Amino acid sequence: MPRIELGSWIRSGINFLRDHFQWLFDFISKVVQGMYDGVHDVLAAPNPLLLAGILAVLAWWLRGLVPAVLAFAGFALIDSIEQWDEAMETLSLVLVAGAITIVLAVPLGIWASRNRAVSALLRPVLDFMQTMPAFVYLIPGIFFFGVGVVPGVIATIVFAMPPGVRMTELGIRQVDAELVEAADAFGTTPRRTLLRVQLPLALPTIMAGVNQAIMLALSMVVIAGMVGGGGLGSSVFEAISSVDVALGFEGGIAVVILAMYLDRMTGALNQRVSPLGRRALAKQAASAVGGLKVLQWRPATSVAMVGVIVLALVAGGLNVFGGDDDGQKVTADVGKGSTVKLGYINWDEGVASTYLWKEILEQRGFKPQLQTYDVGALFTGMAAGDIDMQTDAWLPATHASYWKQYKDQLEDLGTWYDKTSLEVAVPSYVKDVKSLDDLKGKAGTFKGKIIGIEPGAGEMKIMKDKVLPDYDLNGEYTLVKGSTAGMLSQLERSYAKKEPVAVTLWSPHWAYSKYKLTKLADPKGAFGKGDGIHTIGRKGFSQKQPQIAKWMKNFKLSEKQLTSLEAAIQDAGKGKQQEGVRAWLKKNPGLVDKLAPAGGAGTTTQGKQAGAAPRIGYFPWDEDIATTYLWKNVLEKRGYKPSIKQYDVGSMFTGMSAGQIDVEFDGWLPVAQKQYWDRYKKNLVDIGPWYDKTSLEIAVPSYVKDVKSLADLKGKADKFKGKIIGIEPGTGEMQLLKSTVLKEYDLDKEYEVTNNASPAMLAQLERSYAKKEPVAVVLWTPHWAYSKYQLTKLADPKKAFGANNEIRSLGHKSFPKKYSEFYGWLKNWHMTEQELASLEQAVQDAGKGNAEKGVQKWIDAHPGIVDKMAPVSS
Repeated sequence: MPRIELGSWIRSGINFLRDHFQWLFDFISKVVQGMYDGVHDVLAAPNPLLLAGILAVLAWWLRGLVPAVLAFAGFALIDSIEQWDEAMETLSLVLVAGAITIVLAVPLGIWASRNRAVSALLRPVLDFMQTMPAFVYLIPGIFFFGVGVVPGVIATIVFAMPPGVRMTELGIRQVDAELVEAADAFGTTPRRTLLRVQLPLALPTIMAGVNQAIMLALSMVVIAGMVGGGGLGSSVFEAISSVDVALGFEGGIAVVILAMYLDRMTGALNQRVSPLGRRALAKQAASAVGGLKVLQWRPATSVAMVGVIVLALVAGGLNVFGGDDDGQKVTADVGKGSTVKLGYINWDEGVASTYLWKEILEQRGFKPQLQTYDVGALFTGMAAGDIDMQTDAWLPATHASYWKQYKDQLEDLGTWYDKTSLEVAVPSYVKDVKSLDDLKGKAGTFKGKIIGIEPGAGEMKIMKDKVLPDYDLNGEYTLVKGSTAGMLSQLERSYAKKEPVAVTLWSPHWAYSKYKLTKLADPKGAFGKGDGIHTIGRKGFSQKQPQIAKWMKNFKLSEKQLTSLEAAIQDAGKGKQQEGVRAWLKKNPGLVDKLAPAGGAGTTTQGKQAGAAPRIGYFPWDEDIATTYLWKNVLEKRGYKPSIKQYDVGSMFTGMSAGQIDVEFDGWLPVAQKQYWDRYKKNLVDIGPWYDKTSLEIAVPSYVKDVKSLADLKGKADKFKGKIIGIEPGTGEMQLLKSTVLKEYDLDKEYEVTNNASPAMLAQLERSYAKKEPVAVVLWTPHWAYSKYQLTKLADPKKAFGANNEIRSLGHKSFPKKYSEFYGWLKNWHMTEQELASLEQAVQDAGKGNAEKGVQKWIDAHPGIVDKMAPVSS
């Protein structure tokens, strides 16, 4: 029977979807991530015990006093075992995934109940969704959405949806047909029959489906911890990969408490929302006597709501008035609070180097976020841009397959340790095994097993593809797949019993100092030459974080340093990695300054008014976007806290006149914005020009051969479809064009000037230019479009556009006194045509929404520019 390449077809289909519908996946990712962030912000904000109280009040409302007390005790236990943050992350994931699942499942179930063809079509699809192993859903999730919260939520929705659909359909179909017929007989519309008869009677069954969907969501969310979903899933995954019984039990018991709470609450919700449930609840309360009646009493909805609101207000008050958490001491604020996402494999040198850099980056003012991953998920996540950096890539051999697959999306930031080797090791009391050749014929000694590590590890692939075949061990030995911690646990058990055992190991590793082991010689060189341990960054990381990239390229640890660091972390105990790093750094004074020197470009002098928060407005014009983000960067380096906001021209001048905006950098005077200046100048201050070679014009592509001036547009309206593509209607250039220019050249009846945003005008220019179609657009100089396209500035022989403008900084009249230092910098600020053009191009190259990255890259390419723009005397 020939092989059917089903897997290859599926892979090709997934690649096609990713390549052609990435815009859709990005949109879904932003929506889901936004929902998660909103829910998590709400759940993570209150004090744990106050939130536990809120959840207990909900339990009291739904089930009674005893469940409320037990719920509070359960959540207090989660807090006491230090799993609260993880539990709230998991609860956020469950609530988001559950809500989306219900919104999709219930309408599908209703549709299926009313249409047998739909039901027949959905049944095999639901069977597939429900029986496919849950782990499989994570694979396309990673391909489409990267690693993190979103793939976990999407996989959870797919896995949890079937019971919601099935139970909704079942509940509606089980409604007595005579009741439906009676409703029809009285002239009830199908919609009202559904809403007033079928859904209320089917609600208990539907709620059972909701309950099952939420339970499945919780189980899947824990699995999603493997791909960086965080929460309790991450705790459980870390416990499994490190064989940490304590962490595994604590993470597991927190999952159990969450599951019991959600199960009981969603089950009891039916009694509150359905008429039959409320009747049963009232009957139960009426039959209770004595103390039982007190225990079964449940507060009215209004009372419960008041309790929840009071506790929420208390929680909010504590957050507002509570003490500040100083957190990690910042020794040099190079990072200015920027976030860096670090991924790591749960291998000793990876844990040690990652937590070392976490400590160093925190001391340098960054906010590193750590997450453990499986090897494949780590490389995939970095290639997708979801992870910034990792410090444990073994190249060129161990991780060669991943590097080959993803190298175009990654950056090699250098080797920090180069004396590595891969090997199989046995205890030294196994006397007759000194090389891999010696394993031949001794399978009985080792029970036919070589104890391996994670199946995705590069060493495991080399073992399977090279080592076992080269030494003819394939049929004799089984390579046991597991985890690094599992391998070490087996080594410890066998060593204690003096039993023969063969394990995959590598150097450096602390196991060689704890146990007497023999590295088996590799005379055939099947493992290849020793690897270097590299730091790998996602593509573009060096541009985004040039200082960190520079540190990483100079990062080195000796064997003595690395092994002592690993030992310090081992001595600190599970969950205390950073404490181990800090203890090690105390024994190695000066190492932080050596690994991450804070001098030079990383630090800047604080301004005299550091901490001031000027409000900066800008137009969506290229020179204004570029210069506004430039000054935002410079001010932040000087310790200011600027806020920026986009406006149209009229709103900008109105807001600045009223004092709601302090300053803007794109005042085109004396012509383009004359009307606004004349109207508001008594409340404004002209700080001065920073660019003086401007002009306003209409431009056409150079392939339009017979149009060289504005006069040449006359009689050629058909060529340009009767349109001149304009920009924002409130701009001075647009008003000048409509009121003066078109009339001067007798074009006002022949052409329509379309009102657009500047990006829309540029998009139309790009489309027309690509098709070689004639187009006339409103433009100005300076503008990067003249370097991207070959355009003709139409001459203005009648000088209808008026004299050339200067680009000036304008501010509210209070600006010079309120921000005297900033005012002085702006008075002396000037940019050349080359500087402005290169700055605009850097912002364009960075892409939409990445103006700050483009500006930082430009600053890095212009050393000394910050001191030139904002000099601070010592």
